[in-house]
Amino acid sequence: MMRKFGWIALLTLILDQLSKLAARQLTGAVVLIPGVVGLRYAENTGMAFSLLSGRPWLLGILSAVLITAGWLVLRRYRLGTLASIAAMLMLGGAVGNMIDRLLNGYVVDMFEILFVDFAIFNVADAALTVGCALMAWSLLFRPEDWSEKHGSTKGDPV
Repeated sequence: MMRKFGWIALLTLILDQLSKLAARQLTGAVVLIPGVVGLRYAENTGMAFSLLSGRPWLLGILSAVLITAGWLVLRRYRLGTLASIAAMLMLGGAVGNMIDRLLNGYVVDMFEILFVDFAIFNVADAALTVGCALMAWSLLFRPEDWSEKHGSTKGDPV
């Protein structure tokens, strides 16, 4: 899976880090689509919806543990295309936010939904959300995407 779809995780990570670098240059709010979406620089020391704020090292370590746990679970399967894409989106997003937490002590967020009071988020968050939704879809409606490897757990690692 990693050989064929790893570019998705890498592209997600690159887009995430570049967008965060660009967001650091924002001096105020910018409306992209009036009444819909804008940009506003924010530093989040927590995770989704600022949970566990102020504990970036704990969240960085938790991210590493969850990435490793996901890999250990998924390596038992030959994943179909949809599940593989989902896993790579989740990997790219998780690594992007983990890097921020460990290097900066916070995650840079920049996308703001204007028509509802919602959390500010970043490319990594969006990739994680889309990846989770695709993974759930795959698990629920595409059982052919999940075939258990028999015998050795060697082979095409996640």
